[in-house]
Amino acid sequence: MDNSLVSILPTAAPATGNNLACRPPSSGFWLRIGELLRRYRGWIQGLQWLLVIAYATLLIVPAWLPLPAEDSHLWNDISRFAQFAFWGLWWPGVMVATVSLGRVWCGVFCPEGALTEWASRRGLGLPVPRWMKWSGWPLFAFLCTTTYGQLISVYEYPKAALLILGGSTLAAIAIGLIYGKGSRVWCRHLCPANGVFALLAKIAPLHYWVDRAAWEAYGPEKYVDCAPLVDIRRMKGASDCQACGRCSGHRQAVWLTPRKPWAEILDPATQPRLREVWMLLFGVLGVATMAFQWSSSPILVDIKMAIAEWLLDHGYELLLQDNAPWWLLTHWPVANDVFTWLDGAIIAGYLIVGGSMLGAVLALCIALATWLAGRDGPGFARLTLGLVPLGAASVILGLFMLTISHLKAEHVSLDWLAPLRISLLAAGSLSSLFLAWRLTRGPRLPRRIGALSAFAAAPALMAQLWTTVFFVW
Repeated sequence: MDNSLVSILPTAAPATGNNLACRPPSSGFWLRIGELLRRYRGWIQGLQWLLVIAYATLLIVPAWLPLPAEDSHLWNDISRFAQFAFWGLWWPGVMVATVSLGRVWCGVFCPEGALTEWASRRGLGLPVPRWMKWSGWPLFAFLCTTTYGQLISVYEYPKAALLILGGSTLAAIAIGLIYGKGSRVWCRHLCPANGVFALLAKIAPLHYWVDRAAWEAYGPEKYVDCAPLVDIRRMKGASDCQACGRCSGHRQAVWLTPRKPWAEILDPATQPRLREVWMLLFGVLGVATMAFQWSSSPILVDIKMAIAEWLLDHGYELLLQDNAPWWLLTHWPVANDVFTWLDGAIIAGYLIVGGSMLGAVLALCIALATWLAGRDGPGFARLTLGLVPLGAASVILGLFMLTISHLKAEHVSLDWLAPLRISLLAAGSLSSLFLAWRLTRGPRLPRRIGALSAFAAAPALMAQLWTTVFFVW
């Protein structure tokens, strides 16, 4: 063992840990990784600034260039490359990383997080106001950003990407300059992706394990620099932790540790939060699913044609005009891509109303399963969190559609695509069913089977939706 680590490694696995599925090892690869993240914080900050430069370059430069020619490619056009980097690699990769490693993107790589923390160390340092702590911000910000991004075609046009991503970054810097002192107030309370990351991190096989007994026995309190303002002493899961490694070894009680992916959701010591339930049902599984499928939906086309015909028949042509500016609705005549006011209204309605209806149906499935499980069941909130693996698979499948569109444009062979999609969807559905089976261990077998049957309707519905998108439409 590395002698430099001997003095800070725990001498034994304590029996008072806060997670039923793991105990910190006396030594190990992941524990060492946590210590390296803490010790080489300066190198990580240097990497973050390199990413900031790359992020700013790919975001700003294409916005001031003409739209890419039809025969351009990823390797000879910076706009094409930037689109692929942001939407074909970055976002799908971030979600996969969050599921597999926890919120390491947030704590180690995210340019927006690095900028808001840098600004906070030089800003006014005002206390976080009460309005900013509203538990509904993650879902509200996610819904607004997702819907607005679809209206201006954020995946297709550099200026739209600059408006969405650049606007978010400027807001993060502004919040950092006003609130907190060397912290990430924006990331903790207002980041539009925070709620999604918090959900996906619940099934990550890595987390920072906190030994509460060792913490209390260590002696007087010692300051720990936690940028996302997590109460580390009471931390019982990976949802809020940004996995930056700064607290590794703190009071010989915090260690990067492997765990079973289902440990956090099954752990009765980890109480589910209602905002996580609504984010999962109406955000990740609801509106996000509608956002990924609307452009290929014949249902939306039928609705648009029916409304347009009615408007023409009755002389109401205002909604059929296409004079909206590009920053409000997609308006790129040079690319033959222009939205009318009716297009914008229908897309927004399809996302919000359709996503809400889908979320409500899923909620009814879980409510029925909860009722069938009875008093000995896990309750509505905890049973809903059994859908987290399905939500992770759904959002990764949706984002991966953007990757596929770029690969198709480059004529890359996609013979592997259908098996991959089926495998990922099956893995998410079966993992959720496994969690539901484990969560309903309390009720008697007939109730348990009834609850699982009602729960299974939710993965079945999502599987049907994605099958229709991939193989029917």
